[in-house]
Amino acid sequence: MNKNLLWKWLLIVGVLLVFLFGIFGIPQTFSGQGLLASMTKRIQLGLDLRGGTHLILQVQVNDAINVDSDNAIEILKEQLNKKKIAFADISKPDPLNTPDRVVLKGVPPESRKDLLDIANERLPEYNLTSGADNTFVLSMKPQTLSELKDRAVTQAIETIRNRIDSLGVSEPTIQEHGLGQYQILVQLPGVDDPARVKDIMQSTAMLEIKQVLGGPYPSEDAARQDKGGVLPADAILLPGHGAPGAAPGEEAWYLVSRVSAVRGKDLRDAQPNTDQNGQPSVHFQLTGEGGQRFYNFTSAHVGERLGVILDNRVQEVANIKEAIRDTGEISGGSMSQQQAKDLSMILRSGALPAGIKYLEERTVGPSLGTDSIRAGVRAAVVGMLAVLIFMLIYYRAAGINADVALLLNLIILLGFMGYFEAVLTLPGIAGVILTVGMGVDSNVLIFERIREELRNGKTPPSAVDQGFSHAWITIVDTHVTTIVSAAILFLFGTGPVKGFAVTLTFGLLANLFTAVFVSRVIFDWILSRKQRGDALSI
Repeated sequence: MNKNLLWKWLLIVGVLLVFLFGIFGIPQTFSGQGLLASMTKRIQLGLDLRGGTHLILQVQVNDAINVDSDNAIEILKEQLNKKKIAFADISKPDPLNTPDRVVLKGVPPESRKDLLDIANERLPEYNLTSGADNTFVLSMKPQTLSELKDRAVTQAIETIRNRIDSLGVSEPTIQEHGLGQYQILVQLPGVDDPARVKDIMQSTAMLEIKQVLGGPYPSEDAARQDKGGVLPADAILLPGHGAPGAAPGEEAWYLVSRVSAVRGKDLRDAQPNTDQNGQPSVHFQLTGEGGQRFYNFTSAHVGERLGVILDNRVQEVANIKEAIRDTGEISGGSMSQQQAKDLSMILRSGALPAGIKYLEERTVGPSLGTDSIRAGVRAAVVGMLAVLIFMLIYYRAAGINADVALLLNLIILLGFMGYFEAVLTLPGIAGVILTVGMGVDSNVLIFERIREELRNGKTPPSAVDQGFSHAWITIVDTHVTTIVSAAILFLFGTGPVKGFAVTLTFGLLANLFTAVFVSRVIFDWILSRKQRGDALSI
């Protein structure tokens, strides 16, 4: 064997070993079960093969708009009081359908200019228009409204992705779905507790620390009676756990300040822990800015009470014995270890900007996945064997060349998927089968050109050289155009369609190597062993 062929053979063997490692890694045992277990660890199965949960969610974007407009109302009240501008009422007439619209009533005509200055300086995202009877309408600008809705969906996707990643779900699909419907597609392969995952995804986890002004009260009416029938303007009533010594599950009401000392955005970290009684709890740390603000608040309210509020529910009430800077704890006698872990993970991932609604839920059972795998693999094996036998019969000894190239093509394809941690779906198996067909097509093009050159009287070495040279352009052209089509499917497709595009692309890249390079090396090796004038079996 000459040196030129030797380095080519070494390259082929090296590529074979590299991609075999991509498929199996380093198996614990070299038995059939050990190799299968190693391969399934390297090549992930998609939702349709492994089983799992398919969800379509809709972000309730009006929730995010309501939060922004509520904040605008508080800013407006603060500035009006600061500039001593009288007003009768500030409210949202229809927070369900038009949450971006705020109506201000009873402003004196002489205060119009000051009101416009406040709106322009402090609320530039809103338009202020005047109406009858000294009323003004504050409405969010259309561009700001659209951006806020889109941002709510994007933030919801990122928050859900962070929470799912923390659960360790392999290869989830989390992306926008539909056109302009504010929907999110979530596919979770292999999820064994979809109810828990749904609860974690749906929780808004809005953490707030507020001053407790009164309570616990047994009911809302009791709270109002304690305050003379009218609640303070800067306070709100929130439900929470019962008073110390109360029966498990008993609910109470607390009067808390409307303004928060600390909010979820000030959170730096949250970890499951145990409290001083050995019960599960969540220990949290604040950012530098949030910690300083918390320190200022607790310094000014030593001896008073503060409440840890999660999703508008008082989780814990504590006395401020001394100034606290950047740490805190959420605990409760009814919290389990799993709930503490889930809560800390939700807090770390951030709060959802708006509520989510489940539009569709489908569960793919493992038995369906097993049947799909069995049917898909059977189709691939039968198709592969049929192609291998056909090539042997039709092209005789040269068919062995094509069969070796096809098998190496399959190894490289699976190795690619192992290295890139690609997900194998049922359409992906179809992509594997299509790749085999493309590989056969390439070999047929080359072999037929070689036959044509032999019929024209060329010698076998010359016929092989001309056959590969003429077929090369056609092979590259067909593969490049198909790869471009697969790339478009990957960019604009979802779930299984992407799986098909990935396997098809990897297979086509592998086929360019095997059909052109490997097949040519095998022909050159066969010709190097023949005497001058010997016929080529093709």
